[in-house]
Amino acid sequence: MHRFIIVGGGAGGLELATRLGDRFGSPDEKTPPKAQVTLVDRNPTHIWKPLLHEVAAGSMDPFTQELEYAAQALWHGFEFQQGELVGLNRAKKTITIGPLRDEHAGELLPERELEYDTLVVAIGSTTHFFGVEGAQQNSIALDTVGQAELFRKRLIAACMRAEHFAPEPVAAGVEEAEEEPGVAPAPRIQVAIVGAGATGVELSAELRNTAQVLSAYGLHKLDPKHDIGIVLIEAGPRILPALQERVSSATAELLTKLGVKLFTGETVAEVSSDSIRTASGKTIRADLTVWAAGIKAPAILANLDGLPTNRLGQLVVRRTLQTEIDDNVFALGDCAACPWPGNERNVPPRAQAAHQQASFLFKSLERLLQGKPLPEYTYRDFGSLVSLGHYSAVGNLMGGLIGGNMLIEGLFARFMYMSLYRLHIAALHGYARMVLDTVAHWLRRSTAPRVKLH
Repeated sequence: MHRFIIVGGGAGGLELATRLGDRFGSPDEKTPPKAQVTLVDRNPTHIWKPLLHEVAAGSMDPFTQELEYAAQALWHGFEFQQGELVGLNRAKKTITIGPLRDEHAGELLPERELEYDTLVVAIGSTTHFFGVEGAQQNSIALDTVGQAELFRKRLIAACMRAEHFAPEPVAAGVEEAEEEPGVAPAPRIQVAIVGAGATGVELSAELRNTAQVLSAYGLHKLDPKHDIGIVLIEAGPRILPALQERVSSATAELLTKLGVKLFTGETVAEVSSDSIRTASGKTIRADLTVWAAGIKAPAILANLDGLPTNRLGQLVVRRTLQTEIDDNVFALGDCAACPWPGNERNVPPRAQAAHQQASFLFKSLERLLQGKPLPEYTYRDFGSLVSLGHYSAVGNLMGGLIGGNMLIEGLFARFMYMSLYRLHIAALHGYARMVLDTVAHWLRRSTAPRVKLH
């Protein structure tokens, strides 16, 4: 029996494990499986990573959106092993999973070795702090649900504290969120977001809505727009540098209307507990700092039995998604450096790329078992969408299909953005359950506050 192991239960890895389990797993106890499919992840649950900014802002309760890996495995004919990848032996065709520990109960599972015939690495990416002094210690990244929840709780605590205690005096030369000093009093709280890519932009817009909701529910009596300042800091000349300039300009205009102050062309040199210092000499007040300035591959990839990596630590793969020196090891998603024909750069680290690669690899692995040659993957750019909360959305649509780009914004763009997550749910559960999940989500929202308040 062929043994498939997928390491990483993100969007691409979980979709691949689900489809392989449906195709080759055992539909019932009486029918033997055609292949053994195992998913490995260090966490017990899955959440779609593009939603983490909503978790951080409190506009999404993660516990209503998380999916239990063990349950998904039972429903779709694969096995789940919880643990972190710590080693690979390509000669023996084994991976090593580190021990599983609980902070209260101690070690739950020992270190284990799993044998494979085909290994797929899909462990995603982590935050890149670029060696900036104090960045890792004094800012919060948004890689996990735990980090997003930590920021949300600190934001609520800061709002409640600011209402009852006099603000600290602001040092000379420290930038505030108001455009012109003297026009309005300085904000009681200032949130700084480093990095104006999709995550930073979406979080800044979502936080403005959160401030209004927290005030409406009486958690504080601060003015949502003037007492809570939001600044967005970007090293490049404009926000959303990976997207077209017209998308960036439209987004900047909308954020400015929401009262978000933009600092572009400012490289962060140091992050302290209450401020950010830039390379140009500016000091920006920051009661809370979120770091969303870049990503890199997990460090473990550099120690996987000699598999080649690039400067970002990604596994270098061919267009078949096989690693350069081992046909039995594949990689997909953010952790894979995959060629993009006709472009100088590799396939971008986007959710749509991981979804495409999971679908491609499912068909490829079917051909592998049949002894047929493997096809080559070609990335299709369907454009990009950026959510600005319930206010709006902007993006460029169908760029790779029509040879150009169509700028979209407003309600239509918001609908398209929301449909991306629903398509992910459909890939995991089918369209019937996706529709039921959508209805259930709407019913929950109709009887719950718009922001998680505790």
